[in-house]
Amino acid sequence: MTSVFDLNCSRTTRQPKGCKGLKVESTGIRPEWFYESRDRQLSGSSERRRRPLAPGSERVRISADPRPVSRLIYVMTNGATGNEVIALRQGSDGRLSRVAVYATGGNGTGVEEVSPATPQDGIDPLASQGSLTLSRDGRFLFAVNAGSDTISSFRVTDDGGLVLVDVVPSGGAQPNSVDVFENLVYVSNVGDAANGFASNVTGFHLANDGRLTLIGGSTRRLSTADAQPARVVFSPEGSLLAVSELTANRISLFRVQSDGTLSAPTVNASSGPAPFGSVFLSMGRLLVAEASGALSSYAVTLDGTVVILSGSVPSTQEATCWVVTTKDERFAFTSNTDSGTITSYTIANNGTVTLADAVVARLEGEAPSPIDSGVSMDGGYFYVLDGGQGAVVAYRIEENGRLTHLQTLKPDGLPTLGAQGLAVR
Repeated sequence: MTSVFDLNCSRTTRQPKGCKGLKVESTGIRPEWFYESRDRQLSGSSERRRRPLAPGSERVRISADPRPVSRLIYVMTNGATGNEVIALRQGSDGRLSRVAVYATGGNGTGVEEVSPATPQDGIDPLASQGSLTLSRDGRFLFAVNAGSDTISSFRVTDDGGLVLVDVVPSGGAQPNSVDVFENLVYVSNVGDAANGFASNVTGFHLANDGRLTLIGGSTRRLSTADAQPARVVFSPEGSLLAVSELTANRISLFRVQSDGTLSAPTVNASSGPAPFGSVFLSMGRLLVAEASGALSSYAVTLDGTVVILSGSVPSTQEATCWVVTTKDERFAFTSNTDSGTITSYTIANNGTVTLADAVVARLEGEAPSPIDSGVSMDGGYFYVLDGGQGAVVAYRIEENGRLTHLQTLKPDGLPTLGAQGLAVR
């Protein structure tokens, strides 16, 4: 059911079903990353910056692993009495089959929403992108346990199996998004009614065996106590951490310091209401989906200021909340939860975006609600979690960016409502 809402936005919009009315992975395919200052041309020169490791900490390698690996898709049940990750194997034709289930050692929220500001419908209960995240080298998987205020780290075996390594407090209440860069892991916490919805981000050092150690002084509050983070994501070279603030209509960027802590945030106004999912392009541009029904792209300065390149390009769909790109970064796909559709955008070399196909795919069933999504490592397939039907939908990505439906799989153990998170290895 949809309804009218007003979140201190410039206009009143329809409330997304899955995004609750508001509601990245870097591809690494290019050798350099670009950050533009206001006094540079948008096509300006490249400047690569490496973040030094904290003294005594171990570097987690992100170079390509020469060993053959199994291709798997992981989805999270978000179970309130025991959160689990379900592993699905990708066949040579892109179709999926269920292979195993792994306990996270924590609890999810089930169909309970993490925020009273969003519809209590059991679809997208964590109101986030990145609740289940792989390290860039595919060696580790991280899951949030919003019901027990913890995060879990798994070691990924050569065949794609998971070995639970650590379960640690998230540094706040109701963690909902997590990202990793080399030896750093950061998680966003929504907060809860008991602490006045104290939204924050908190960091951890990642050891070579997958264990997590809290970084002292790493917790940073967001622009407001109830900002409700929807996505936390590192820039391609790890010098910045971006957080989309769903209810505050802001994008906060933190500079990552040499000891793994963060600077004070540079707080930016979102181009449109309800910034939600986001992804950095390898050139350093930032794409942000807006639950009000649009996609924006930004250049990012070294101090964390964003410069609008494409402002709120309409999807013409409802609840445009998640965004991923193809491996060659020619196209971006957004999940439109209320419309039950996927939208495609073309990405220009300078990071601007243009609507390609408002409905490049329409999910099947009585109540389709696409949420988390991902693209296969070989770049050939697009997968999306249907949060309204407990299914994972597989598509082949055609050369022109079109999507061809291959399969709708309802794996055993994935709840019809309440599931959240999808990661592709």
